Amino acid sequence: MPPELAKNAANYAPLTPVSFIRRSARTFPDHIAVVYNEIRRTWAQTYGRCRRLASALQRAGLQRGDVVGVVAANTPEIYEAHFGVPMAGMVLNTINCRLDARTIAYILEHSRTRALIVDREFSAVVTEAVASLDTPPLLIGIDDPAAPFGEVLGDADYEAFIAAGDPDFAYQPPDDEWDTISVNYTSGTTGNPKGVAYHYRGAYLNALGNVLEWNMGAHPTYLWTLPMFHCNGWCFPWTIAAKAGTNVCIRKVTAKNIFDGIADQGVDHLCGAPIVLSFMVDAGQDRRAFDHHVKVMTAAAPPPARVLQSMKEDGFEVTHAYGLTETYGPCMSCAWHSAWDDLPIGKQANLKARQGVPYMVQEDAAVMDPDTMQPVPADGETMGEVMFRGNIAMKGYLHNPQATAEAFRGGWFHTGDLGVMHPDGYVQLRDRAKDIIISGGENISSIEVEGVIHAHPAVAAVAVVARPDDKWGETPCAFVELKDGASATEAEIIEHCRERLAGFKRPKTVVFQELPKTSTGKIQKVPLRELAKRLP
Repeated sequence: MPPELAKNAANYAPLTPVSFIRRSARTFPDHIAVVYNEIRRTWAQTYGRCRRLASALQRAGLQRGDVVGVVAANTPEIYEAHFGVPMAGMVLNTINCRLDARTIAYILEHSRTRALIVDREFSAVVTEAVASLDTPPLLIGIDDPAAPFGEVLGDADYEAFIAAGDPDFAYQPPDDEWDTISVNYTSGTTGNPKGVAYHYRGAYLNALGNVLEWNMGAHPTYLWTLPMFHCNGWCFPWTIAAKAGTNVCIRKVTAKNIFDGIADQGVDHLCGAPIVLSFMVDAGQDRRAFDHHVKVMTAAAPPPARVLQSMKEDGFEVTHAYGLTETYGPCMSCAWHSAWDDLPIGKQANLKARQGVPYMVQEDAAVMDPDTMQPVPADGETMGEVMFRGNIAMKGYLHNPQATAEAFRGGWFHTGDLGVMHPDGYVQLRDRAKDIIISGGENISSIEVEGVIHAHPAVAAVAVVARPDDKWGETPCAFVELKDGASATEAEIIEHCRERLAGFKRPKTVVFQELPKTSTGKIQKVPLRELAKRLP
């Protein structure tokens, strides 16, 4: 390469989504960026607060590359962390606020988190988690008056902490766009959760990929129904900054809060699991009239035809997407053809149930035989493993080279999900490897739930499978074989789980019966899944 064609400061800059907020603050400084209860902040104000946070973290003694965690609801503070933490050259770790203390402690220790921003609603579980650590992180408490309970942790609350920072902090871009911008932990579906490392390049590209896939115009008004702790909110904190939109924050996802946001704030975009759509369809007296178009992106299990029809009749346009923590959230969507609009709603639902085609910013997707690494026939029948490769596949699993190598075997990211390729190039999932249950958008390990139930003194064997649920998409259903002479009730098993599992992981149904087994004694789950579908 001739030296005159080398990269230089004039023609190359590492990609970083932090550049989006800088542009919006300069170009649309007075446009409202964040709405939360009585709070209204412009892009200029939000940009200044993010720079204060970055400055305050450095002044507190944290160094470039240190991990900063957040345990919070969808409030302005967690949104600001998506910019302030990388501005300081640090790594963001948004933690699922629904987790138990043991799991939070594991995440803090494994990620080597140096500072932790905590909403006071979650102070009790965080206090318990931190107490078990040899080196606890610096605690910064969020004193949100809307929090229903809890004490503020730390020596200074969040507002006092950032007040000591510099609103003109001169942050530096990453040295390399491959640097880690965030680490997001999986739900621990095969044991302890794994830390999925994202790079700046992927975060930048998937933020723009959201714009492209959703055909987002200027200044969208986005309702935060999707947790920002989940895959960095599918990269939408950076997406909304890129489009100088308005972030409408809410602490709790309810039908009333959704329709109030649409009717009062003009919300025109929102994301969430199918349960969010169910809230909207079954809103009842919480429903509000509105006269504008609203786009909804949903992932996980496809919505039932009844829900899709109701959403369409009520003025909502639903996009079905698919992805994993390892792909920055959705990396595939069911790109819609206008010709499909005239089809019967049942046929539309069947088409929309397909996971679709890769995002434009993702290099490729395939359904392959994981042993031969050859594509399966595109016949809509032959199953294989769904795989991806490209710029929105993770860097790898933090401190876990073996799992990283296995995930990228053969030059593709292995999802562990089984699906088919249709003749038109659209992928559709057919089964989930490793028996993952997706309930309300949360991944649940059947193995973890089985381990807890098996610890009950009356239980001889247990198998947990997904049971279809109109509200949650799926819920755990436990089939339990009792020991000879022992007895237990459904309520006793559920109460046993209550003390050992997060709420969304507990079985909602318990069936007592002899479990079907192979000749070698392995429990057969296929007939149990079918039985769970037929339960009244």
